[in-house]
Amino acid sequence: MNTQKTDAPLALSVGDPSGIGPEIAIAAWQAGDSAGVPPFYLLADPALIEARARLVGANVTIAETLPGQAAHHFARMLPVAPLDARHVDSPGEPDLANAAGTIEAIDRAVADCLAGRAAAVVTCPIAKKPLYDAGFGFPGHTEYLAHLASRHTGSEVTPVMLLAGPDLRTVPVTIHIPLADVPKALTTELIVAVARITATDLKSRFGIARPRLAVAGLNPHAGEGGAIGLEDLSIVLPAVKALQAEGIDAVGPLPADTMFHPRARASYDVALCMYHDQALIPAKALAFDEAVNVTLGLPFIRTSPDHGTAFDIAGKGIARADSLIAALRLARRLADSGRQTSAA
Repeated sequence: MNTQKTDAPLALSVGDPSGIGPEIAIAAWQAGDSAGVPPFYLLADPALIEARARLVGANVTIAETLPGQAAHHFARMLPVAPLDARHVDSPGEPDLANAAGTIEAIDRAVADCLAGRAAAVVTCPIAKKPLYDAGFGFPGHTEYLAHLASRHTGSEVTPVMLLAGPDLRTVPVTIHIPLADVPKALTTELIVAVARITATDLKSRFGIARPRLAVAGLNPHAGEGGAIGLEDLSIVLPAVKALQAEGIDAVGPLPADTMFHPRARASYDVALCMYHDQALIPAKALAFDEAVNVTLGLPFIRTSPDHGTAFDIAGKGIARADSLIAALRLARRLADSGRQTSAA
């Protein structure tokens, strides 16, 4: 399991350097103590970060550093742990040449976290196509992190996506697949597996002693007793009963259209949703600039801003760092909570 030190800084990977990753990292560092930003170091090409700072008019001094020295520099300079790969500075225009550095930053962040040099991994957004064109063989960021974790632990790791905002946490059981494929992909076993991981991490990392899981139905009105589809009776309900038999506080299947108003949200700690948009629409509607993507089920903490590379505004100096700041703050809180739980 994770061996990070409580006072270790966070490792922030730069993401796709043609996107807004470099400038929101700069903006997060500039926000500093006034925004509750904890010490972090950025895994990136220092020359690119300096060039992007000049482009967006940010007054930033870079400190090339090792992870162990990052906290010392953080108050006065933006700590950057240099990559071996160099980055092409092409804001708004993805470049195949940047793929190696994008992956190296992720690899190094995970390695630092597992070695105790970093308290958690925070990732800026990546774009899949440039990585695919360079031979990247994973569906996305999360699957690659799970691969790195499996390689380290020697056992299979099942990653679970959690969207965390100030007023709502949601977990999509199925994620980036067409809506037409959801009923075929959804199984009782999958729902139970995702729920177990969610409950375990809410206990160990979020400090919730007995997590309450609200399980959404797949169909409108949770199938209305089989009148609007049978999946809720044949797939979702058996999963809820299995979880209850294990002692997990789960209820459902619940009609998704009545799960997200304030009174309903007060009755649970996380909503388990059956497909991507069922989870992400309410999460983003309530906290578009503050929602954080957390990957559960890993032997290290990983958070990320809940937005993409935003190539269309990269280099224009208008990208907001709110979600990244929230991701950094949550990563720090989870790291501290995890250490306290382990010590108890």
